[in-house]
Amino acid sequence: MPGAHATVLESDGRWRAGWARHALLPLRVFLGVTFVYAGLNKLSDPAFFSANASAPGSLVATLHAVRDNSAVPRLVDLALKNPDTIGHVIAFGELAVGLGTLVGLLSRLAALGGALISLSLWLTVSWASTPYYYSNDLPYLMAWLPLVLAGAPYLSLDALIARRRKRATAA
Repeated sequence: MPGAHATVLESDGRWRAGWARHALLPLRVFLGVTFVYAGLNKLSDPAFFSANASAPGSLVATLHAVRDNSAVPRLVDLALKNPDTIGHVIAFGELAVGLGTLVGLLSRLAALGGALISLSLWLTVSWASTPYYYSNDLPYLMAWLPLVLAGAPYLSLDALIARRRKRATAA
């Protein structure tokens, strides 16, 4: 019966390898959906783009509220010079990052964009969170890093494009 035992182990190893290959998929789906939602939420909320510094939910109000406690006040000052443009860049950036992550197109670049958005939010909006791990932007930054490193090698447009290129060069 040693042959049967070896077959079970080989089968178990292939099963585990299959799951391991797809281990980043839940993270991709979560981050992709979250960033698409965040981008659409900002684009559909007129209060977010309000120039009124006292309007609840406006980018301007948020920037004024966090400026003095930010790790990079100059970044906040820069955003305050043209908040409408910065607001649109953030919203469309989140949307692009989320869609790229969901479909796995330019996935490492999308993940890098997500990491940079999360880093900038952590250094500005969430910096004053005490203790630091109460900040929601820091875990998002850390969640993007595996996708920056690994990309989306399975169930993605990147993988489909790579397979087509490989077939084209082999032919």
